[in-house]
Amino acid sequence: MSNDAILLIEDDAERTAQMRAVLNFIDDAPVRVCTPAEWSEQIDDQTLKAVVLGSSESLTLLPKIDAHLQQESRKLPLFLLGDGEAQAERVLGRIPYPPNYNTLITALHRANAYRDSRHRMNGSAAELARVLVGRSIGIHQVRRLIEQVADTDANVLVLGESGTGKEVVAKSLHYLSSRRDMPFVPVNCGAIPKDLLESELFGHEKGAFTGALTTRKGRFEIAEGGTLFLDEIGDMPMPMQVKLLRVLQERTYERVGSNKSITTNVRIIAATHRNLEENIADGSFREDLFYRLNVFPIEMPSLRERPEDIASLANELIRRLGEMGRGSFQLTDAAYTSLSRYPWPGNVRELANLMERLTIIFNGGIVDYDDLPERYQMEGVSADQSFAMPEPEENPFPCIPTSLLPQGEPTQLPADGLDVKEHLAGLEMGYIQQAMDAADGVVAHAAKLLGMRRTTLVEKMRKYGMQRVE
Repeated sequence: MSNDAILLIEDDAERTAQMRAVLNFIDDAPVRVCTPAEWSEQIDDQTLKAVVLGSSESLTLLPKIDAHLQQESRKLPLFLLGDGEAQAERVLGRIPYPPNYNTLITALHRANAYRDSRHRMNGSAAELARVLVGRSIGIHQVRRLIEQVADTDANVLVLGESGTGKEVVAKSLHYLSSRRDMPFVPVNCGAIPKDLLESELFGHEKGAFTGALTTRKGRFEIAEGGTLFLDEIGDMPMPMQVKLLRVLQERTYERVGSNKSITTNVRIIAATHRNLEENIADGSFREDLFYRLNVFPIEMPSLRERPEDIASLANELIRRLGEMGRGSFQLTDAAYTSLSRYPWPGNVRELANLMERLTIIFNGGIVDYDDLPERYQMEGVSADQSFAMPEPEENPFPCIPTSLLPQGEPTQLPADGLDVKEHLAGLEMGYIQQAMDAADGVVAHAAKLLGMRRTTLVEKMRKYGMQRVE
């Protein structure tokens, strides 16, 4: 748990003592207590992670507290203690009194999920673009797809190699949706033992299995109203795939050890580095589940497929490290050039690790080609190598990247207007046909010319009804 404090607004000594004892027992966060008259001073403390309103008098203050947090742009969740009736945007739930272990654990988990879902997002598209940095066609396409599908409830399947930023895409989809104020709950399906995954997702009743000492909510309940991110969905065991498919079809599930159906309202975003179509062929992934999840696929390009973005990404990572108080440094042109030629098998995650390492070693200094770790010193780079740094993007979410327009294409809108979607589709088909002609009809070669994955090109050709040669 975080070391941020929990603020209890309560004027009853007995309730205060009991809440403090229980919270101190289950969480390492300090508990602070104030009366309803003192709330305005205490709630401005930036170290708070949640507020619990206990007394009936504090409940009457809820509209003022909510308005105050809204004005201060504070991302602070509220919980109500007891049976009083009150509503506000930031109220994530109710804690019964006397409190119990399971209810409080769930409340604290929801508080952390709520804050994490809003972390680093200040409400502007420019801020969102800073986590999807780049000017390449591939990253522009990812941004465009995110904007198209974000404010819908369609299931999204994010594809791409490990380290490309699939969770960043999922968080961006959540942030841009109408569910942004509800929890974003990630689950790594490959990191949870298969015999515990059902309980983790759906929860369990007390005594459902050995070790189930209390009733526990699952991730579906914790994410209610928000977004559930199922990372590494390709690693989910077959029995769980069947149960997940049922939830997607019927929008209901049961806790382990219970026969009571619970209705769910969550948006599902899944991600994998695996080729699920190959997994379907070898029998390790259900085809019907694949089509349920793959309503709207988004493929994250690998870093080696967009070398023009490496300098911008490196600068953004250095800036963030500086904002975090971790230090800063500068790269020379020769260092930038060498990094842009490296194949980056670990993708953006590997680049982030390298920037953090260089910050520790060269804090406040300049990193030249010879200062890079040996594996990043690519051959053919001279010490006086010049590097053309990309200009900052004025519009982080352009609808039509200029690089998609052929030379000489008019940029002004015709007097009688045009169908942009149809126009772009025509351009895309034209480039695909040119690439296929240049590659003698071989899809893999054409995909390289277009800077996209073979599977992406196959999907586009199927969409446009174009023939292909294997």
